[in-house]
Amino acid sequence: MFQSLDSNDRRMLLVLAGSVLALFVLLAVFTPAEDPGQNPVPDSYLTGTHGARAAYTLLQRSGYKIDRWEHPLSLLASNADADTVLILAEPHSYQQEDRWAIQTVLQKGGRVIATGFEGGTLLPGSAVEPPSGISFSVCEAKPEGFGSLVGTGPIWILPRAGWKLSNPAVRVAYTCADQPVVVEYPFLKGTVIWWANSTPLENGSITRGQNLELLLNSIGPASGHHVYWDESLHWQSHTAWDYTSGSTLPLLASGSVGLALLVILSFSRRRGPIRPLPSVPRATPIEFLDALGSLYRAAGAANTAAQVAWDRFRSQAASLCGQPNPRLAAAELAEVLQSRFGSVGEDMQSDLMTAEQACWNESLKPKEALTIVRKLRSHEHTLRSASSTRRAT
Repeated sequence: MFQSLDSNDRRMLLVLAGSVLALFVLLAVFTPAEDPGQNPVPDSYLTGTHGARAAYTLLQRSGYKIDRWEHPLSLLASNADADTVLILAEPHSYQQEDRWAIQTVLQKGGRVIATGFEGGTLLPGSAVEPPSGISFSVCEAKPEGFGSLVGTGPIWILPRAGWKLSNPAVRVAYTCADQPVVVEYPFLKGTVIWWANSTPLENGSITRGQNLELLLNSIGPASGHHVYWDESLHWQSHTAWDYTSGSTLPLLASGSVGLALLVILSFSRRRGPIRPLPSVPRATPIEFLDALGSLYRAAGAANTAAQVAWDRFRSQAASLCGQPNPRLAAAELAEVLQSRFGSVGEDMQSDLMTAEQACWNESLKPKEALTIVRKLRSHEHTLRSASSTRRAT
């Protein structure tokens, strides 16, 4: 198929194919690689600094019955029981139905662990508030009291929110600068646990201090609990399209644009609007004759003009005499004309012989050729007049 294209089509195809290939190479070289460590979402799929893949894998290998939840929370609430443990690590988007689902889980005796400011607003009986101090540096939170969440030492957490102590049922487990950062309180038949941030369960800090101990204390023992790590309230969803992240999707998009451009240009070259050719004005007969004479003069072909006139006369004369052979010699043609028309001119035979000889004379002068042409035309008119007279009589 490539060989069947003309040179212009092949050149255009090679240029466009080279441009698309160069674009792929440039994107592959200059597109910065996506750094998973910069993703702030504590997603159980992510292996970056703020991801939670390590915590999820640790619980899974420690004998916990744990699953990721990527469906609406209302479906989880309908099947929840007293063994259900729901982890809401920094939820980003939620609806009123999600609040009701969390309340339903607690009503059935389940346990809900939420982190961050928005995670606190999801909880029933919430008293979350903005942090009272600096919230961009990690704090060494001290344990308070002897509750079930309190570990053997401090934890490291980034306090992005605080908790207002207005409910006497709320038990503070850890504080940072006299501000509660980990609290626990009962609600209906269940238990609510809130962290000021998801730092203790993130990959980069789960081994720091007693962060892992806080996670295990918040979930409870492995036996008799079914842990659901919620991914439905995060901004991102995990599908097969995740593999197109990074530079893959820009490469695919740019390649598609290049292919579309190739198709459009290839199609439009043959299917685009075509302008009609301008009509060339035809020359007048005098101009045509003048141009034709100039060509004969420039080529020195006066005998050719005589040849054309001689062939025309022989053809017309043979037609008038009823002869099937239009290419008779001058002497033969003169005899045929004499027998047909009688005496049609004393000098006709001489003129015919002169015309026949002039056809082979390459040094024939233009004036001589013009004289021969005029005589042949005159004899043709004479023969036509004689033929018309004979028909009339």
